[in-house]
Amino acid sequence: MPVSNTERQRTEFFGRLEARGSGALVLDYDGTLAPFNKDRDAAFPYPGVRELIAGIMTTTATRVVLISGRRAEEVKKLLGISPTPEIWGAHGLQRLQPNGRCESVAITDREAGALQEAAAWLEQNCFIHLAEQKPGSIAVHWRGLPADESEGIANRVRSGWEGLAAQERMRLLEFDGGIELRVSGNDKGKAVLTVFGELAPGTPLAFLGDDLTDEDAFMALQETCSLTVLVRPEWRETHARIWLRPPEDLLDFLTEWLERSGGAA
Repeated sequence: MPVSNTERQRTEFFGRLEARGSGALVLDYDGTLAPFNKDRDAAFPYPGVRELIAGIMTTTATRVVLISGRRAEEVKKLLGISPTPEIWGAHGLQRLQPNGRCESVAITDREAGALQEAAAWLEQNCFIHLAEQKPGSIAVHWRGLPADESEGIANRVRSGWEGLAAQERMRLLEFDGGIELRVSGNDKGKAVLTVFGELAPGTPLAFLGDDLTDEDAFMALQETCSLTVLVRPEWRETHARIWLRPPEDLLDFLTEWLERSGGAA
């Protein structure tokens, strides 16, 4: 579904948020709140994002939630705001509460064995230095490498993992700058629907994301009145309802959220 009637949908959503006085702001991290960085430990938010999110959390009745493919603790450290919002890590396999309590979805021995086998394949093929091992998944990152080298790595890893993914009924997913093998049954769509189901009826919810993995959440919210937002410098086909270019459009959206939900500018 192409993005359409952007201004109308945004206006209607913020009207409902202002009338309600409370809402839920659900956000992806990499590529949405923070620009991509080949050094993943230096992927800090766009200037101004921290202050706006902190203001929304402390001066409005907004529930702020982050849903990321990273480990939840990594997101907490990079975001660097206090109080810390609720963070779902590893595409929903982890849930870190603001009070520090972290819940993780258990994986089966067979799934754990498949991830170990995937890591062993990377070791044998000299790709292990590109790997990120997370709860319930393993990813290979090639951001920052020359295009021809990236394409070669992508083709080889995809070919090496396809049989394993099919045999163990796991998901093999490509994202911006990498590929990931992870257990099925949990994704950003399931996580955002869990948040949506915990809200009081009629509470406006917006989900902002950039990557192909965020499409699970965009699609999960299609039958609701939620606002789904693609945050990306360049347009691509998406199930989101509106499109914002970071950082200017993103900062404008967060500022409008702060103002329309009764916060202090």
